[in-house]
Amino acid sequence: MLDTQLNSSLSYKLFRADAVRDNEQQAAQESAVTLFTLMERAGEAIFRQCETAFPQADHLLVLVGQGNNAGDGYIAAHCAQKAGRKVTVCAVEPERKLDGDAGRAQQRWLEAGNSVSRFDDELLAQCGVVIDALLGTGINTYIRNEFAQIIDTVNHSSVPVISIDVPSGLDANTGHSLGRCVQADVTVTLVGIKPGLTTGAGKQSCGRLVFEDLGVSDAFSKLVKPFASWLDIEQFTRLGPRDVHSHKGSYGRLLCVGGNKGTAGAIRLSGEAALRSGAGMVRTYVHEKSIIQVSAGRPELMVSSEDLEDALQWATCVVIGPGLGQDDWAQQTFAQVLKHCQSEDKPVVLDADALNLLSQQASAYTLEHSILTPHAGEAARLLGVSVDDVESDRFNYAKQCAQRYHATCVLKGAGTIIDNETSVAVCRHGNPGMATAGSGDVLSGILGALLAQGMSLDIASRYGVTLHAKAGDDLAELYGQRGMLASDLFEAVRALINQ
Repeated sequence: MLDTQLNSSLSYKLFRADAVRDNEQQAAQESAVTLFTLMERAGEAIFRQCETAFPQADHLLVLVGQGNNAGDGYIAAHCAQKAGRKVTVCAVEPERKLDGDAGRAQQRWLEAGNSVSRFDDELLAQCGVVIDALLGTGINTYIRNEFAQIIDTVNHSSVPVISIDVPSGLDANTGHSLGRCVQADVTVTLVGIKPGLTTGAGKQSCGRLVFEDLGVSDAFSKLVKPFASWLDIEQFTRLGPRDVHSHKGSYGRLLCVGGNKGTAGAIRLSGEAALRSGAGMVRTYVHEKSIIQVSAGRPELMVSSEDLEDALQWATCVVIGPGLGQDDWAQQTFAQVLKHCQSEDKPVVLDADALNLLSQQASAYTLEHSILTPHAGEAARLLGVSVDDVESDRFNYAKQCAQRYHATCVLKGAGTIIDNETSVAVCRHGNPGMATAGSGDVLSGILGALLAQGMSLDIASRYGVTLHAKAGDDLAELYGQRGMLASDLFEAVRALINQ
């Protein structure tokens, strides 16, 4: 189902910052260019983004550090000046002479009759856009105070910012702030897209992400194995028409388990999402006090509170967790479902309270045909760490969760991560409007429906996450982010899955 031609593009792959640094020189050589030529191309690309994103800004403030990132900034400054823009270059140590290609770019700026100033608030107030070339991808420890002070001042101003490669102060691999981090409006990342720009706080910090391969993509892609895939709905081919002679049994029998007393809505959302995602038959097993609430208004959902074993034998796939609770009924139900799915090797999606119950087990279940869908809090409980730990290195903890349970882990949030122990993917879709009650329940229903229809765990998890997030983006584009309801996703998902 993945379109391999699209997936081969560098714009759909993520590379660790150290892999880019270690291989860009050889990629340049094999592309018959020098590293300084790449620096020139980077600076030109930055200025193009200034012209595109902020065409009315006639005064540019370029903040430079001491490495190659600064060299890119000097080139961008020179391009802007040649185009007739007013440009001011500021550095923490204005008198410091840089080495290597960055020094060559600095010398070009100075030989054109220009100077380097010390940063102050007045210069910031006078400019129309800031080019952030302070700190690059080589920084992985907490930044010095003099840089932190500049970053604070820039973040507190209303002047738009374009960051070069990564926002200064951001760990390019994890997306974690190194004490302070520029909050950019646009980030132009170079040669390879860094994973820290695509998930968690890093996705917020980089603003709109622009990728420039600097003309070495063919050589670079042959040298370096990507760290992860970056998923877009366009990478997935259509499901195709259904067979004329098919019937409801051809598209799976999904059992959704949850809906304790007082929490019927969650399992109802999962069940209806599964129907809207193409599952042939969907049955819910709920607490007896939730039957009416789940069945009302959706007669296509089969609902029961008795004979769980019979329901499990009927199902080809199970979703457990939405509205499950953690009382005695929930614990007994959870144990029976997992025992059955393990003994029958049946695909299962664990969400919400099923994850909380899983975290309380003395020993980890082995769930090789399962998808776990934790948010950061649930992942923290599963792994015995803090939420801050998870958010500081989402890739690492998604991997740990997948390895601990031998499952596919879907770590939800900005830039949802899908890790199946051997490969990693990040969803590029989604928006803050989806941070609403029930959104995760809808996702679990989508995932269950795709598994029930015969998709592999790998494709179902990647496509399901992408489908869910893109549906949210489509709704936000139509109506805005505020006020989005989880149930609003049903029609958007149905429209996407039939395209």
